[in-house]
Amino acid sequence: MRRRYSAAEKEAAVQRVAAGEAVGSVARRQGIDPKRLYEWYGKYQAGGGEALRATGRPRQQARPAARAPARPSGQPEVAALRRQVSEQQRKIGEQEIDLDFFRRALRQLEEARRMNATRGGAASTRSSKR
Repeated sequence: MRRRYSAAEKEAAVQRVAAGEAVGSVARRQGIDPKRLYEWYGKYQAGGGEALRATGRPRQQARPAARAPARPSGQPEVAALRRQVSEQQRKIGEQEIDLDFFRRALRQLEEARRMNATRGGAASTRSSKR
């Protein structure tokens, strides 16, 4: 089973490396894989101690309340949701127009290729390499 290290343990090990101690000796003393220590050190340099916090789903007791308290008046919320839906419908309409345009253009290209092939001409243009 993989051992979990607290943010404090990670930060202590990383600070020892930052102070000049060899990664190999810190890793051996702490029982950490040197690759993992290098990974923590990179995260620490990029984002400080906050970057060493565990990622993923928070534990049950640490999890904040899932739902915000309900507003007494739901009207502003409903209006905002309606605006959001209408904006998304507008975007979908624009995308359908674009798709129709490209489908027609593709159809015309395929038709032109077929016409060119039936006339005995080359199906595509000649290479520019001679």
